Amino acid sequence: MHEKLSVSKNKRHQNPVLFFIFFIAVIAAVAILANLLTNRTFLDILNVKIIVSNSVYPTFIAWGLCFLFACGYYDLSLGSVVILASYGANVLGNLYGYPGVVIGGVVAGTFLVFLNSSIFVFTKVPTWIASLCLTLVYEAIAIFLRANKVTRLYVDVELNRDYRAIGNVPVNLILLVAGFIIIYIVYNRTTIGLNIRAVGGNKDVSRALGVNTLKMSLWTGLICGLIIGVASVVQQSHNVKTPVMTALTSLQLMFKPLAIALLAQILQKRINIIIAVPFCSLIIYGVFNLMTFFHVPSGTLQEVFLCVFVAAFGIIGQRGVKEVVK
Repeated sequence: MHEKLSVSKNKRHQNPVLFFIFFIAVIAAVAILANLLTNRTFLDILNVKIIVSNSVYPTFIAWGLCFLFACGYYDLSLGSVVILASYGANVLGNLYGYPGVVIGGVVAGTFLVFLNSSIFVFTKVPTWIASLCLTLVYEAIAIFLRANKVTRLYVDVELNRDYRAIGNVPVNLILLVAGFIIIYIVYNRTTIGLNIRAVGGNKDVSRALGVNTLKMSLWTGLICGLIIGVASVVQQSHNVKTPVMTALTSLQLMFKPLAIALLAQILQKRINIIIAVPFCSLIIYGVFNLMTFFHVPSGTLQEVFLCVFVAAFGIIGQRGVKEVVK
C-alpha cells in the first residue's frame, strides 16, 4: 500500500501540466515578493514593459540556440552575427522602411548562420574553434563598415524613428507569439525538427535509420539563421543603434541568451524547451532588473552574476551525463 501511494505521488510530481502550473505559481510568488521589496515598483506597468521588451530578442536567440544544441552544434559567433544582421536591418530600413528592416536583418542573419553551419559540416573543425575564428572575422567586417568613409554614412546612424515599432510593445509581443507558434511546430511537429534532434542524439544511429545527417545539419543552420535574423530585426528596432565590438567582446551578446537556453534545458524534462525559453527569458531579465533596483553595478557585478548563472545552469544541465561533454 505504501509503495502504491509513493508511485502515485511520484506520477503527480512528474505530471508536466501540474509542474508547469507550479512553475508559473513560483514565478508569480517571487515577482510579488520582488514588488514588495521594491516598494511596489517592480510590477509597475512601465517596469514590466521594460522587462518584456528587453527579453524579446534574446528569446529568439535562445530559440536559435535550442536548434543548434539539438543538432550538437555550439556556435559562439551568433553575437557577431547579430551585429552584422542589425547593420543590414539598419541600412535597408533607413532606405526602404519596414520592408528594408525585415529583409536586411533576416537575409543577413540567415546567410551568415547558414554559412557557419556549412563550414562546420564540410571542414569538420570543432564548432567552438571554428565559431571563435568566425567571430573575429565578423567583428573585423563590422569594424571595416564603421571605419570606411562610404559605408559609415549608412551604418553609423540610428534607425529612423518611423521604423522602430517592431522592437516595441505591442508589435514585438505579436511577433514573439507568432514566432513561438511557428518555432514550436517546426521543433516538435515536423519531420525536420524530429530528425535534427535525432542527429544531435546519435549521428551513427540516425544515419543507419536513413536520416540524411548532412542535410539535417544544413537545415539546422538555415532554421537557426532565420531565427537569428528575426532577433536582429527586433534588436535593432529596440536599441536603435548597434555598437561595434572587437576582440571577441561580441560574445557578451551571447551570455544572457545562453543562460536562457541552458535554464530551459534544465526544465525540458518537465516543460517543452520551446515553451520554457520565453519564461526563462523573463526570469533572467527580471533578476537583472531587480539587481538594478538594488544598485548592483552593471558592467561589473551584474556580469559576474551572469557568468555564475551560465556556469551553474551548464553544470546542472549536465548532471548524469557520463560521456565527454562537448
